[in-house]
Amino acid sequence: MEILIMPIAQLFPLLGHLSRVDKLRVIEFLASELAKEEDLANLDSKDNYFEMLHNSDEGARQLAQFLEEQKKLQNA
Repeated sequence: MEILIMPIAQLFPLLGHLSRVDKLRVIEFLASELAKEEDLANLDSKDNYFEMLHNSDEGARQLAQFLEEQKKLQNA
C-alpha cells in the first residue's frame, strides 16, 4: 500500500469542502491518532478523556471556539 503525502497547505482547502459530518469524522480520526501517540487509548472507559470531553460543557465550548477560530482563518 502506497502512502501519499500531501502538504498541509493543500489539505486545508480540501477539508473546507467536506460536509459537516465528514469534518467531524476528520476531527475524530485526528483525536484518535493523538490519543494513540499520547497512549490515552489504553485508559479505562470510565476515565476516557475523549468520552469526558464529549459529555462535558467544556468540551463543547472548546470545540465551538476551535471551529470559530478556523472560520476566521478561512475568511482572512
